[in-house]
Amino acid sequence: MTIEIIEYNNIKYAEIIRAEESVEKTTFFSPAESSFQFGLLAHEAGFVEPPHYHKPVERTISDLQQMFVVQRGVVVVELYSDEGNLLREIELRQGDAIVLIHGVHAIRVIEDMQCISVKQGPYLGEAEDKVFTEVNK
Repeated sequence: MTIEIIEYNNIKYAEIIRAEESVEKTTFFSPAESSFQFGLLAHEAGFVEPPHYHKPVERTISDLQQMFVVQRGVVVVELYSDEGNLLREIELRQGDAIVLIHGVHAIRVIEDMQCISVKQGPYLGEAEDKVFTEVNK
């Protein structure tokens, strides 16, 4: 079992789970202290989880991580260092998932795509959420 971790200067920028990744049991790859938990749920046929809910706990989150799961198409995610230098281009295809943890990112659509996107809320609108920046090309 492997996930791809993109790090630069001891800072984790992203984690990638490819569609063909398989686990025997539920496995989370993110550290417990991470503000965004990333993993695979896996159970054998017949497993039943009792009805439950998650306790409301006040949390203070200062970062905003985002996850994409590609449902169809092909997309390239570009990751940039804090200095604006291109670190990696990651091509994602159907079933691939990425969590964007740190730094500047951009996307380029290669084939018409649709992704599930998950990030912390509430959404405060583009003016409060996104900072467009110049990068070194």
